[in-house]
Amino acid sequence: MIKKYAYQLTIAFFAALLFIPFLGNVHLFDWDEINFAEAAREMLVTGNYATVQIDFMPFWEKPPLFFWFQALSMKLFGVNEFAARFPNAVCGIITLISLFNIGTKLKDENFGLLWVLAYVGSFLPFFYFKSGIIDPWFNYFIFMGIYFSAKKYLFPNTYKLKDVFISGVLIGLAVLTKGPVGALIYGLTVGVFLAFNKFKNFPTFKETGLFTLGLISFGSIWFIEELVNGRLNIIIEFIVYQIRLLKTQDAGHGGPFYYHFIVLIFGVFAASAYAFFAFFKEKKEQEQSPLQLFKRWMLILFWVVLILFSVVKTKIVHYSSMAYFPITFLGAYYAYELIVKQKEFSKAFKLLYLSIATIIGLAIIFLPFIAINKQAIIESGMIKDVFASENFKANVHWSGFEAVIGIIFLLGNYIIVFAKSIPVTKKIVASF
Repeated sequence: MIKKYAYQLTIAFFAALLFIPFLGNVHLFDWDEINFAEAAREMLVTGNYATVQIDFMPFWEKPPLFFWFQALSMKLFGVNEFAARFPNAVCGIITLISLFNIGTKLKDENFGLLWVLAYVGSFLPFFYFKSGIIDPWFNYFIFMGIYFSAKKYLFPNTYKLKDVFISGVLIGLAVLTKGPVGALIYGLTVGVFLAFNKFKNFPTFKETGLFTLGLISFGSIWFIEELVNGRLNIIIEFIVYQIRLLKTQDAGHGGPFYYHFIVLIFGVFAASAYAFFAFFKEKKEQEQSPLQLFKRWMLILFWVVLILFSVVKTKIVHYSSMAYFPITFLGAYYAYELIVKQKEFSKAFKLLYLSIATIIGLAIIFLPFIAINKQAIIESGMIKDVFASENFKANVHWSGFEAVIGIIFLLGNYIIVFAKSIPVTKKIVASF
C-alpha cells in the first residue's frame, strides 16, 4: 500500500512539473481557448454563474461546469492565460494517477506505469493538458463513468452498487461539461459491449435506477436552473446547436470521412503505432482476465468514438480526443506483452512505427522553412481557406534552427528501432 502511494505521489509530482510550468507564457491561440476564458471572466464580472455569456450575451453552445473551474482558477490566479489553462493541468495530474490505479488493478504496477507513460508520451494527449479547452475534463468524466460501469464485469467479486451510482454521477458531470454527447458515447459503448456479451449479466432495474439517479442529479442541474428562471430559449438553442453539429459542417469545420483516423495516427504517436498491433485477435482463453476483458471495452470505445465522429459532418481535432484513452491503453497492452515476452520489434511494427515517425520528423524539419517563406506561399494562392491564410500571417520569428528538433526526433526513433544492443524494455520506454 505504501509503495502504491509512493508511485501516486511520484506521478503527481512529475505530472505537475510537465503540465504547470510556463502555462501562461503563450497567448490564448485557439478559438475555444479564447471564448471559454472570456465566458469565465464574464462570470466574475457579472456574478452570474448560471448563464454562460460571451460579450455579455447568452452563449448556449456549452453548459457551465468547465467555466466554473476556470472562474475559480481566475479567482486564485487572476484573469490571465495561466488561470485559463490551470484546470486542465489539474485534470492531467488526476488523469495520470487514475490510469496508474486502474492499470495496477487490471494487471500490476508495471502495466499502470506503462499506460501512464504511453499517455503522457504521446503528442496530443500531452498537449491538451496544457490547453484551455473543455475536452480533457469531458473525456475524463466519460472514461471514468465507463470504467465504474465496467467494474461489474471486470471485478464481479468486489463490485458494489455504489459503483453504478458513481458511474451515473460521472456521466452527469460529462453532460454538465459539454452536453448530451457524453451520455451518447457512454450509452453506445455500454450497449455494444452488452450486445457482444449476448446480454449476459444485464444491468438490473436497481442498477439502472441508481445510474439514472446519479446522471439526472448532476447532469440536469444547469438545464433545470435555466428552465426555472424562464430561459427555455437557451435550452432550445443549445439542443438546436447540438443537432447542427451532427448534420452540418458547423463554422466551416468540415473534412473527409477519414479525418479523425489521420489525426489519431499522428497525434497519438507513439502509442498509436503500438496500439495497431493490439487490434489483432489473441488466442481465445476459456476465462478472460480483467485486463483482457477491459481490452474489449477499450476496443469498443475506440470504434464508437472513431465511427461516431467520422459520421458527424463537423470535423474538429478535439472531437476524437476521447479515443486517447483506448489508444494509449491498447498501446500499453501491446508494449507490455513485448516486455513480458522480451520479444523484439517485428518487421511490420518497424515499418509502421518508422513510417509515422518519418512523416512527423520531416514535417517538423520543413515547418520553419515553410514559415520563413510564408509570404510567397500566401501570394501564390495555395491556401484557399481565408481564416487559415490570415493566421499564417501572424508575426512569428523563425530562425531555421527549429529544424534541429525534427532531425533529433528522427535520429532518436531510428536508433530506438535498429539498435541491437538496447534491450526491448528500454526501447519501448524511450519511444514514449
